[in-house]
Amino acid sequence: MAETASRDIRAHSPSPMVTRLLAGLGRDPKLYDARLVRQVVLDEAQRSSRANLKTMTMALRGYLKYLATQSLCQPGLDQAIPTVPQWRLSALPLYISTADVDRVVASCDVTTPVGMRDHAVLLLLARLGLRAGDVSSMCLEDIDWREGTLCVRGKGRREIRLPLPQDVGEAIIDYLREARPPAAYEEIFLRAVAPHRPLASATVSSIVKLALVRTGIDNAPSRGANLLRHSAATSMLRAGATLDMIGTVLRHRSVDTTAHYAKVDINMLLQIAQPWPGSASC
Repeated sequence: MAETASRDIRAHSPSPMVTRLLAGLGRDPKLYDARLVRQVVLDEAQRSSRANLKTMTMALRGYLKYLATQSLCQPGLDQAIPTVPQWRLSALPLYISTADVDRVVASCDVTTPVGMRDHAVLLLLARLGLRAGDVSSMCLEDIDWREGTLCVRGKGRREIRLPLPQDVGEAIIDYLREARPPAAYEEIFLRAVAPHRPLASATVSSIVKLALVRTGIDNAPSRGANLLRHSAATSMLRAGATLDMIGTVLRHRSVDTTAHYAKVDINMLLQIAQPWPGSASC
C-alpha cells in the first residue's frame, strides 16, 4: 500500500517546498493525520523565514487537497495547517555598518576592467541607494555632467533627478574611458565578456554578493543589491536626514515604507520610549 502511494506521489511531482516537508511527514500519506501535519509545519517554522514558511504552507495545502481527491490521504488535512501571519513592514531593515559598506566598495581591483565596472556599480548602490534595476538600466543620457545630476526612472515610471556625488561620477567616467567594451548599447554597464550585453539586475546583485565574499563579511543579513540600498537609507537617517528626504531619494510611494527605517535609529527611539510599567509607582 505504501509503495503504491509513493508511486502516485512521485507521479504528481510535489514541489521542492513540499518535498522538504516530506522528511517529517513520511512517504505514506495514508498515515498522515492533523496532529502530524501541524507539528511538521511548526517544526519547520523554527528553521525558515516567515515568508518562506508562508509559501511552503500554501504549497502543502494544495498538495494535501490533491492527495485527498485521489483518495491517498484523509480529507480535510489542509485545514490542520496553521496560518502563518506576515505583517507588512514588520521586520527590521537589513543593513550593514557604514564602515563595512566602505570596505565592500574598496574591495574592487580598479586596475582591471571588471573591477572598474564593479566599483562604479557599488558606489551607485551605496551612495544613492539605487535598486539593482536602476543600475542595470542606467543610460548615458541619464547623466547631466554639467549639472552633476543623475536621472533615475524607477517603479511606476517615476522619474527623479538626484545629485551625482563626485566619487560616483569619477568612477563612472573611469569605467567609460578605460574599461567599457565598445558596444552599441545605450546602457552604461555591460558584460565584460562577449557578448557585451547590458548587465541584468541579477548580475548587479551578484556584484554585491562577490564583494561581500572578498571583504569577508560573513554575517551580512542579506547578500544582494538591496542590502546596500537599506544601508544607505539607514546611514542617511543616522546622519540627521528627515524621513521625507530619505523617501524622496529612495522614491518611496508611501511614507510608511520610509518610516520603516526609523526602527534602527536607537537615539530617536530612546526619545519617545516610555518607562517600563514595572518601575512605575502604584
